[in-house]
Amino acid sequence: MAFGINRRQLLEWKKKASRGEIAFLTHYWLDSRFPECHTVTKVACRDLKKLTCWGQQYGLKQEWIHHRVDFPHFDLLGKRQVDILLQEGLEDHLTKFSLKPKDSD
Repeated sequence: MAFGINRRQLLEWKKKASRGEIAFLTHYWLDSRFPECHTVTKVACRDLKKLTCWGQQYGLKQEWIHHRVDFPHFDLLGKRQVDILLQEGLEDHLTKFSLKPKDSD
């Protein structure tokens, strides 16, 4: 279940991904398989080669891509999510969802 985003944010993410850009969407999320994680960042791009190359720089494997018809994407969770958002300069995602690196306490 996803929440914490609005329709405009979702549509903007879809537009960017459809244009072949690397698009980020962070939202609150509940999944019983990952009880310690309360957010997920979906990183999408219609250009599968570009998405794969982007993921490789962060140690993400091509087989981890969720193949959705128009929006193939990686799901980022936990420490990896925080680390990648920091490296991508997306501190606003961290602030909005109260995510912070563990060593910054």
